[in-house]
Amino acid sequence: MKIEELIDGGEQTAQNVRAVLNILLESPYFYKTDDEKLFLVLMRHRRAFEAFFDKFFGWTLVMDAKCARLYKPMWFNEAITLPNRDVFTFTKRDECMAFMLVLEYFERECREQGMTADDPENLRFRYGDLLEYEAMRFRALMAGKEENYTDDRVRQILRNIMPELVKYRFLRKIKPSADDSVGERETIYECLPAMWHYQAAQLAQPIGEDEEAGR
Repeated sequence: MKIEELIDGGEQTAQNVRAVLNILLESPYFYKTDDEKLFLVLMRHRRAFEAFFDKFFGWTLVMDAKCARLYKPMWFNEAITLPNRDVFTFTKRDECMAFMLVLEYFERECREQGMTADDPENLRFRYGDLLEYEAMRFRALMAGKEENYTDDRVRQILRNIMPELVKYRFLRKIKPSADDSVGERETIYECLPAMWHYQAAQLAQPIGEDEEAGR
């Protein structure tokens, strides 16, 4: 069945289909926890939504049990330069590495805790544990330049990327209870389902000298 047929199939169905289309365009990720009823509408009519976005936009609908996203392979309006596009991206080498290390840490913790994308609960971690892991991995990856990656330096890199990961819904910062004073290292983050759509495999590739300028 096509999207047009669904919209013509009744007022309630039309409202649900329009709502799903809008939600998919309003943010990078549509989580089941955002609106379970509409997420189930998307799952039920997945092929119709896939065909619609492929035919009219050339986009791919990527979906699992808890998360849906649209993959846009290219940017058409080249007059809007990269700095002016509201897209998730890091341009500095250290920030790109820090993000991939967040993914690597996530993958390691999921393996150790036996968690999968289908688990009802999402992985949570303490910021201090991530900081220790990132500092250790930065120094291991940047052999010969370990002195450039002190704990304070790595902490600053993370401070640059964590708000972006929250903004684009990779992570959610857990608010402490009203009577609980929590320091930076004790802050808890939840890994949202979009984390399963990425992997840290690029960290295995050599780091070229020509990337030094992008630090």
